[in-house]
Amino acid sequence: MEVYARALAAFIVGWFALFHGLLIAVNGEFDYADALTKSIIFLEAQRSGKLPPNHRPSWRGDSALEDGKLANVDLVGGYYDAGDNVKYGLPMAFTVTTLSWAAIFYESELKAAGEMENVRAAIRWGTDYFIKASSRRDCLYVQANPLSPTIRTSKITAQSISYVKKGWTSGREGTESGNQHEVSK
Repeated sequence: MEVYARALAAFIVGWFALFHGLLIAVNGEFDYADALTKSIIFLEAQRSGKLPPNHRPSWRGDSALEDGKLANVDLVGGYYDAGDNVKYGLPMAFTVTTLSWAAIFYESELKAAGEMENVRAAIRWGTDYFIKASSRRDCLYVQANPLSPTIRTSKITAQSISYVKKGWTSGREGTESGNQHEVSK
């Protein structure tokens, strides 16, 4: 019985030591407007194409200005996915859809934080790309992907990309119905 009591006492002391510290660590003042601004700037840093003059990440320049050229389609614009300089249609469509719903449901909060116009610009940036990606009849370009890099991969930055990109399509014969559905929302 004594072993059980010691184990229980050790458990209780450990519990309070562990969770009491966590409760104190999360108790504080948070600047949610600043977190929101930084999140939107992070998304702006994923932009591909000719960037607007009011682009906030000053360290980021134009990139991938010839996307789609091999397929004779303009796929310049949109957002990169995961820092790998590839544009995937489905995650991008999900992001733009989520931003659109956020703009509707949190309009007053976004306006109060001074970010509503930046959110609208982010939505517009993505939808402009989807208009280009769906400009051919029965065809939706769902991926812009690097095929043959002409620079060392250790030095790839969004600004220095000079590789050929292939556009993957989802047309009448395609299997990417999830992309078509998400983009059409």
